[in-house]
Amino acid sequence: MESLKNFLGTVAVKLLLKLKESFIAKFGSAPKFYVRAPGRVNLIGEHIDYCGYAVLPMAIEQDILIAVEPVNSDVLQLANTNSLYLDFSASINDIQIDKTKSQWHNYFLCGLKGIQEHFGLNNPTGMNCLLDGTIPPSSGLSSSSALVCCAGLVTLRANGKTLSKVELAEICTKSERYIGTEGGGMDQAISFLAEEGTAKLIEFSPLRATDVRLPSGAVFVIANSCVEMNKAATSHYNTRVMECRLATKLLSKSKGLDWKKMLRLQDVQAKLGVSLEEMLTIVEEVLHPEPYSTEEICKCLGISLEDLRSQILSQNTQDVSTFKLHQRAKHVYSEAARVLEFKKICNEAPANAIQLLGELMNQSYISCREMYECSCPELDQLVDICLQFGAVGSRLTGAGWGGCTVSMVPTDKLNTFLKNVKKAYYQSDVQSEHPLCLLTFSFLSMYPSKELRQRFYKNLSLRKNLVSHF
Repeated sequence: MESLKNFLGTVAVKLLLKLKESFIAKFGSAPKFYVRAPGRVNLIGEHIDYCGYAVLPMAIEQDILIAVEPVNSDVLQLANTNSLYLDFSASINDIQIDKTKSQWHNYFLCGLKGIQEHFGLNNPTGMNCLLDGTIPPSSGLSSSSALVCCAGLVTLRANGKTLSKVELAEICTKSERYIGTEGGGMDQAISFLAEEGTAKLIEFSPLRATDVRLPSGAVFVIANSCVEMNKAATSHYNTRVMECRLATKLLSKSKGLDWKKMLRLQDVQAKLGVSLEEMLTIVEEVLHPEPYSTEEICKCLGISLEDLRSQILSQNTQDVSTFKLHQRAKHVYSEAARVLEFKKICNEAPANAIQLLGELMNQSYISCREMYECSCPELDQLVDICLQFGAVGSRLTGAGWGGCTVSMVPTDKLNTFLKNVKKAYYQSDVQSEHPLCLLTFSFLSMYPSKELRQRFYKNLSLRKNLVSHF
């Protein structure tokens, strides 16, 4: 217990004990182990992981925590400390995931099913599980993926199996698609591969993570727009994935490549052996800015509408009639270049590094807003406010259409920045309908001392942490 206190801090241990007490009250026995998975903030590289390109996130302290007791039965019982989320139970040998209902337990089932299928578990261990979480839901900070990762780790441990962190991340990436979201793998990778004190450049095929040391003299501030966006509950996200896939097909065919085998925009660049800048030129030459109808896409590829729907489009994009291919491809290739430039600046650390990184973040946001169209009025307003009050760079983070912004703020301007953003956004008429915005305005250091960790954990009862600085 003393070593646990030294690692987590006294308050964190008290919260763990509180979770234990709640577990005993719920199930009548004590949990045997606990599993934790952190959320994340993506600094730059939005909507490009599923296109095969590197991204640059870092983990945050907000997390999903699950207390677990393996049981001698085939029953899975799930409960949540938040009474808004209903209990769930099922036979662990008959896992059914309903894509039409975005219920919290389905994300747990994704992680569980992924591990079951990977090991071919014919008689998996039943479990009692109680979940607690501090990641604001539908905020763009990866609460859903953290739950999938947590569930995968729970199932792994309960059944006495082992995997590397990379293997776990890849399995959880695939298994989250059971819910219907065509994600790319960033969220799961950073949840497992993150390390304290550094951001990570996450690259794919093969999955790998490289430390990226951020410059001193500035902090990153996360602010919640208070607009919730659930990727699995709408077609916005998957439509963008399909637009990138269709752009891949059309670009490939125009260059004489085997377009039927090409799935990601990065595949086109790799096959052609050209730079990202050259790919942007090819996009301008091949794809027109006007939206493509399904009929035009079928004509370009020489396939029927039935083939398009059955072989290329996802289930929840079957009825989409137009796709913007030029804009989406332009965003992906330019964003991929910005990620590499961001890492280069961090590595070289020039005197004006903070200004240069801020400019890249601003360019990323403009591209997300105009080319990828994944912003919303509240995010636009919040970004403008952050830039107005001292941020050198500000952008949406996560899928968009709501959720959070991340801003780069010089350290000497932080206090004034937080005060002004609080007044301008969270105390404005626009946010007057959201009383939780003010109640949950809290901060957390990227390099937390025990004192800071304890201060944070004391506020865990405030479930929607709207502003954190790193």
